[in-house]
Amino acid sequence: MINDADPLPAIPPAPAGEVTEPDAPAGEVTEPADASEAEVMAVDSDAASPVGVERVPVVAIGTSAGGLEALERFLRQASPASGMAFVVIQHLDPMHKAMLAELLQRTTAMPVAEITDGTQVEANHVYVIPPDRELSILGNTLYLFEPVAPRGLRLAIDAFFTALAADRGPAAIGVILSGMGSDGTAGMLAIRAAGGMTVVQTPESAAYDSMPCSAIAAGLADIIVRPEEMPARIAALRSRLTLSAESVGLADESRGGAVDKALLLLRGRSGHDFGLYKRSTINRRIERRMAIHQFARVSDYLSYLRENPQELDLLFKELLIGVTSFFRDPPAWDYLQNEVIPGWFSAHPGGCHLRAWVAGCSTGEEAYSLAILFSEAQAALPPGGRFTLQIFATDLDLDGIARARAGLFPASIASDVSPERLRRFFVEEGESFRVTRTIREMVTFAPQDLIADPPFTRLDLLSCRNLLIYMSGELQRRLLPLFHYSLNPGGILFLGSAESALGHPELFTALDARSRIYRRLSAPFHKAPADFPGRALRAADARDASAVAAEPSLQSLADRLILQKFAPAALLVTVDGDIVYVSGRTGRYLEPASGKANWNLHAMAREGLRHELANALLVALREQSEVRVCGLSIESDGGAGDRRMVDLAVHPLSEPAALAGLALIVFSERTPPATTRAPARRRGRAGDAERALQAAQEHAQAMREQMQTAQEELKAANEELQSMNEDLQSTNEELTTSKEELQSMNEELQTVNTELQIRVNQLSRANDDMKNLLNSTDLATVFLDGRLRLRRFTTPATKLFRLIDADHGRQLSDIVCDLDYPDLAADARQVLQTLVFSEKAVVTRDGRCWFKVRIMPYRTIANVIDGVVLTFTEITLAKQLEARLRALSGAGDGAATDARRT
Repeated sequence: MINDADPLPAIPPAPAGEVTEPDAPAGEVTEPADASEAEVMAVDSDAASPVGVERVPVVAIGTSAGGLEALERFLRQASPASGMAFVVIQHLDPMHKAMLAELLQRTTAMPVAEITDGTQVEANHVYVIPPDRELSILGNTLYLFEPVAPRGLRLAIDAFFTALAADRGPAAIGVILSGMGSDGTAGMLAIRAAGGMTVVQTPESAAYDSMPCSAIAAGLADIIVRPEEMPARIAALRSRLTLSAESVGLADESRGGAVDKALLLLRGRSGHDFGLYKRSTINRRIERRMAIHQFARVSDYLSYLRENPQELDLLFKELLIGVTSFFRDPPAWDYLQNEVIPGWFSAHPGGCHLRAWVAGCSTGEEAYSLAILFSEAQAALPPGGRFTLQIFATDLDLDGIARARAGLFPASIASDVSPERLRRFFVEEGESFRVTRTIREMVTFAPQDLIADPPFTRLDLLSCRNLLIYMSGELQRRLLPLFHYSLNPGGILFLGSAESALGHPELFTALDARSRIYRRLSAPFHKAPADFPGRALRAADARDASAVAAEPSLQSLADRLILQKFAPAALLVTVDGDIVYVSGRTGRYLEPASGKANWNLHAMAREGLRHELANALLVALREQSEVRVCGLSIESDGGAGDRRMVDLAVHPLSEPAALAGLALIVFSERTPPATTRAPARRRGRAGDAERALQAAQEHAQAMREQMQTAQEELKAANEELQSMNEDLQSTNEELTTSKEELQSMNEELQTVNTELQIRVNQLSRANDDMKNLLNSTDLATVFLDGRLRLRRFTTPATKLFRLIDADHGRQLSDIVCDLDYPDLAADARQVLQTLVFSEKAVVTRDGRCWFKVRIMPYRTIANVIDGVVLTFTEITLAKQLEARLRALSGAGDGAATDARRT
């Protein structure tokens, strides 16, 4: 990850090129051409674009609330000749006409257009998603779709990022800007898995940092910078991504040695060997890290690795990146639900314990998906046999295992998990969902190296999906026999959509080849045994153990003799009476119960000990104190009439910590003293003992009945609580949906508010311009509404009317006027009715000034008459000249008349 603002050197763009591999041998798993996972290659590269048409580089920009300002900062620095197309996906209000394209056009010289269905992508253009639509891409064509999810649960950014990763592969570039929620995180995971690049806005520079923080917390951000710094970084990344493998030094004669050295450094740092992974995959991952750091040669990157161990950690995580989601490839999971799991139930009608192993579990979605399917199938069974499923989920990534154990997932899983499953198997926590405890308890997560660590065995299902595509053919040939050994006869092997087990027809047969689900066959006896990881290590451990055992110490021999000859018989049991450890000869006090093997103390205790032992264990654990019972009579192995006297001691344990919660039961025999009492007396005492024993048994039976009644009451109360819990979960689900809808509406309103604010600023500037324009004309102008109330006036108008700012909204006739124009209001009404303007010359009351009063209709942009406009132009000078001319004309006419008379 890069999080600085250092400028990058400008690198001229190079023609795009992809690295391809030769086909793998028949029967082996093949890798897609761009080294991404199978689901990322949903679109074939040849079919995506017409032959000879080069794909335009596309940068996908996802944003939400506060994104307009970040987009403007981004586009101001984007070069109009970058050679890339920018696709903006923003959460927009579906009920509001979007102005985003119009607003962005003012900040960039590139053409900005709103996307229509079938828009062709062109370089140096900006495309904006329309409201209430989802977007996808195929080649150079953008397609719009109606959203499927309800409003508030739509993840338009994730949808387009995932489509871009599938279409562009390593050339995909995703950008996350300001926004609320976690939309875009899952899409960036798809881009990273495809080998593309991800850029995230620094949270401190974002108006809303939820989306950037979500991507950063998931470890998916390659570069974290401010929006204005992104275009230069993206241009440099694009030029590096489009270089061929030869130009970056990975395809020369010495590349093997340099890459091997990098793998050695990685093995020394992480303890894991990637030597048997596909070299093309490793090369592309190393090439990607080199592009981020702008290294031209692999040797330079190797030196950087040696000097920066943290880069080794990032490279390790880079090699582990994988796309995962709940119920990925739904048809395959439907087959498991409809065929495989019911087959387990029908094969064991009395119930059974099932085991499954999910290898390469990443963050646990697949393991939890299996647990959810099993729980649903089990809930649909009629009362009868008891079925349990233990799922072992393993992965190399310790961070992924930690997140999987927590079972906390972003709200974006709503696109993969149905609302019913969200309600039943998840609990909403803030903006995330946590898997319920019942489902989490079915899964055991652990770190494991599939290549070096021993496998799990006696499995009914083994899921290893989209992991083999990264491994060489040699490693695949080693792992498939190992999977065969791990499975029970008839066990199920579940592979990814680009993987196959058909190369080993003697080991597996396809149940559903399309879903990559196979059944284990019984291999012939002459087949070579599986190549077990860690076999040499276990052999060495066995030799060391035998060597130690061959030379016992004097102390160990003495301790063993004392335990065998002199120590009393003892048991270590759990709270439920399950025996976990036996010391000494306990056969005199315990015997196996008939039927299915049962290592429980209450089932194995001999007659005469059973009830007292159960009561003593109960009291000791409840009171956490030692309980002794003396003088118990049990039948000896010699037969009827031959009895032994036994003392019993129960010690609850609190330390050491490993034994806390257990109980130690010690048996000690008592030798009865010799007596000469009459047989009748002995029989009487025996009868008393029998009666006492019977009374104790009756008391114990009453206690058991009371406990059973209490247990039934607790069970009923538990059912009521479960019912209340379901009601609360339903209410919580409704509240969650409402919250998400409100959050989505809030983001949309944020965008609308920003657009309206820009409009307000524009109107404010226009208003200032108009005011200055009117004042600069030095004309007295008055604007009246349809009811002849004052709307606006210019400063010169105050010389004719006694106007102040507080007069807005008053009738013009209520304001004192210096003009001798009593018909002013009547003429204004006449203009409103006839829409014919009026023009008159009017003198002031003192007769010193003349004004030309023009009354015209006030027309809006929508051509609606909404008042009148009065303009007052001073014509005093014209009137004075007119009077002089008339006077001169009158004088001339008089002289002419006199002349004629003469």
